[in-house]
Parts: sequence; structure tokens; C-alpha cells
Amino acid sequence: MRFAINHITAQKLSLEQFFAAARSLGLTEVEIRNDLPDVVGTIRPEDVKAAAEKAGVAIISINALYPFNVWSGDLPKRAVALADYAAASGAKALVMCPLNDGTKVAFDDLVAALKAMKPILAERHLTGLVEPLGFPVSSLRTKKEALRAIDAAAGGDVYKLVHDTFHHHLAGETELFADRTGLVHISGVVDPTVAVADMLDAHRVLVDGADRLGNIAQIRALNAAGYSGPYSFEPFASEIHDLADPVSAVKESIAHIAAAV
Repeated sequence: MRFAINHITAQKLSLEQFFAAARSLGLTEVEIRNDLPDVVGTIRPEDVKAAAEKAGVAIISINALYPFNVWSGDLPKRAVALADYAAASGAKALVMCPLNDGTKVAFDDLVAALKAMKPILAERHLTGLVEPLGFPVSSLRTKKEALRAIDAAAGGDVYKLVHDTFHHHLAGETELFADRTGLVHISGVVDPTVAVADMLDAHRVLVDGADRLGNIAQIRALNAAGYSGPYSFEPFASEIHDLADPVSAVKESIAHIAAAV
């Protein structure tokens, strides 16, 4: 398995410390963010690229363009700016997340957004990683719907899916699209009291034996279906971010997953 790590896992680490932490785990693939922490808004892309090259890590993606499926207002301008940053930093892809506030977005608007974003990505040799969000309030909950829109936009050469184990479970989606998947985000939920419909990012911890999301089953199924891309840790829970030694916790999770799969 190709494990990777998202900066949100250890968001208190500086960029250089984060890259060094990845290498200490034996990992060479990382994801940086424009929110938690906001690397994009605080560090020049040229400096990010230099730090990654010095550390010997590859930036597989920047998280995230939001809400990518509402192509209006300042989104087109932000999309170009983020794509420019990604290209200059050496990142290979942009994660693209849909509107997640209870507002419905028409399928035609989703397709239009994918069509508009396609040349921006293609001109910079970037992949668009479309990540459906399984929350009940999400405007794009399933990978099946995302693929339908990607194909309607003739975007199969530019776009791939993000299979997020948390959102896959929340959406109740069972179908896998391993050959159309470019990245898998892994996190677990261990709180025995929260209902699936009430699960939030704040519940997302590292994967261990108490996981309720079926991470191990999902990973086995993806591997069996031919997925060979990175599995990137993306826990949002504050108890993970506040750990004195998050790197050791990730190491334990890697060991658990590797032994179970």
C-alpha cells in the first residue's frame, strides 16, 4: 500500500516539520492545504516546491477548491489562482469539494463547472480530484453522480475521484470505481454513540480496531479492484491535532491497517 499524509493530520507542524515527519514515517507523498493549516495563503509556492524537493517528498494534492460546483462570484478567479499555485508549488492535483450547506446544485450546473475548470487544469498539467461529500447537506454526495457529471463534461482525461472512506460510509454508497479513483482519504470514527447521519468532521480520527466506518473492508475492496494509488490520512478531530506526538499515532495506524489488510 502507498500511504500518504495530509497536513491536517499534524497541522501544528510547520511545512518543513510536516515534510520531515512524513519522511520519518517512511512516506514520500503528502497533501497540503489552503485551510487547516493555510499553507497556500501563507507560503510562496516556490518556497513550498523547494522545501518538498529538499525533503524528498511529492505533493500529490492541494486541498481544496470549494465550492467547485457553483461556478459564479469569485470562484473562477480563485480557481485560476489555486491552479497557478499548485503548478508553481509542484503539486500534481487539486482536490475539488462541492457546496455543503444544504443548498441544492443542479446537475447541469455541476457539469458546467467541470467544463469551465477543465481547461484551467489541463493547461497546467493538473488533475482535478473530485471529492463527493457524504453529509446529508451536501450538494454532491456520491461518486456515481460525480462520474456521471465528469463524463457529461467529457472530463475523463482531467478528472479523477477522491474515495473518502468517511464520506463513502456516510453516503451509504457501496459501488467502487477503482479505475476512476486518483486518491483515497482515510479516517475513522470510533465514538460508539454518534449516529451515522450525525457524524461530522469533528468525529474523524485515525483508523484503529474500534473504527465504525469499515475502513479495512473498503481498502481491501479497493485493492482487489485494482486501485494502486495513495491512501492519505485525513483526520479532522481536534484530539488528533492536539496530540503531543501525532507522528507516532499515525505510525500505529499504519501498522494496524497494514496488518489488517
